Parts: sequence; structure tokens; C-alpha cells
Amino acid sequence: MSTPAPATAPTTTGSDIVVDVQDLTAGYLPGINIINGANLVARKGELIGIIGPNGAGKSTLLKAIFGMVKIRGGDITVNGESIVGLNADKLVQRGVAFVPQTNNVFPSLSIEENLQMGLYQNPKIYAERLEFVTGIFAELGKRLKQRAGSLSGGERQMVAMSRALMMEPSVLLLDEPSAGLSPVRQDDAFLRVSDINKAGVTTIMVEQNARRCLQICDRGYVLDQGRDAHTGSGRDLLNDPHVIGLYLGTLGND
Repeated sequence: MSTPAPATAPTTTGSDIVVDVQDLTAGYLPGINIINGANLVARKGELIGIIGPNGAGKSTLLKAIFGMVKIRGGDITVNGESIVGLNADKLVQRGVAFVPQTNNVFPSLSIEENLQMGLYQNPKIYAERLEFVTGIFAELGKRLKQRAGSLSGGERQMVAMSRALMMEPSVLLLDEPSAGLSPVRQDDAFLRVSDINKAGVTTIMVEQNARRCLQICDRGYVLDQGRDAHTGSGRDLLNDPHVIGLYLGTLGND
């Protein structure tokens, strides 16, 4: 299957910044930092990819943005306002949506009930948002009564992303959307992420499949030991000899 071409990043100004991570320090245990001065900017309509070796802090960075990891220094702003210290419900209200790698659906509920859970703060817009998400994931609209626990891994991922999109987020955080999927399902996952972004949703994606991630993203960050070691357009990072030698040789899949 052919790889979707990355969208052309829009011309932006400071007012177009959706997420701004500044000199972030964070960790799970007292005195042990996983994120060590990381920086990241996502502008309106961009697809941002985060790659790096195992243990680099990629997923921890996403969890820190979503308030799941203790912030010890620096700041995170969404649409110009700090979100540090906010609980998940407040983050959703601020337009932040997060799709974890695992345990990302309610298996005992139907697809429709999962989508309704995504709108528990504003159920009145269900019909409008259902039309949006089924425009991207058309097959879900035909199977709304099916129990989520009966779905394949790739199908569950679609439900999880759809539920996250129900509240019309300013930014969608995706933690390794292709993890554990077959090669065909991986291709499909990357196509869907690209479709979500082309629909106007600013997206930040952590991925172990570094090459495929960089092929579709507008800009990429290479995280190493909790810091942004390299940044640039996806195309530039794919062709950077240093990035190829240190990261893509072991992380990238042709």
C-alpha cells in the first residue's frame, strides 16, 4: 500500500500555536526525571511525529501533556493557556484528547456507547460529531451496535480515535497507534491518522515505526534521554545522515 504524502504545513504565526511545551521536566517517581528539558511546538493543522529509542520518554511526554505524569519544571500551554496541574476532565474541556496505546476502549460497551462516553461533557452535539467521525471511519457508522470487545485491535484503535474526536479537540495525542497491529493494519492506521489530520485536527503522534511516522508528519521530534535531540520536517529527518545512523537504522521499517 502506498504511503500517504504528508500534508503541507500551513503558514503560521505565534497565534497559530496550539501546543507549546517549554523546557519540560517530568517523571513518575520522586527524584527521577524521565523528561529532561524537552521542548515541542504544534501549530494549527500540523501533524507532529515523535520518535526515538526505547526508553527515550516518548510516551511519557504525551502523558505529561495529558496530566498523567508529575511536572517538575517548565510549562505546557494549549492555545496560549497553561494546562499544568489540570485534571483530565479539565484538559478535555480545554481541547486536549489522548488515545493511549492499550486499554483504549470500553470492551463491554457498544461502539455507539463508546462514542457517547466521549461526549459525556456535551451530549447535545452527538449527532453532529457522529457525522464527523463516521466521515473518517465510515465502517463504524454501519456497526454502531456491535460490542467493542468483539473488535480486532485495529478496529478498537478506530473506536478509540473516534471517541477522542467526539469533543472536537484542539489537539489529538496518539500513543503508538500502529503498535501490535499486522503490517496491513499498520498501513491502515497511518492512513487514518493522516485522514484525521487532513480533516483539520492538530495531531501529535508518538510512534516506534519511525520511518512511516516521518513519511506522513509535517514535522518530527527525535527524543533521546528525555530531550528533543533533533527536530525538523519529516522529510528532512528522513534524509538526515545523523538521524539515519543513530535512530532509523534500528527503529525504522522500510
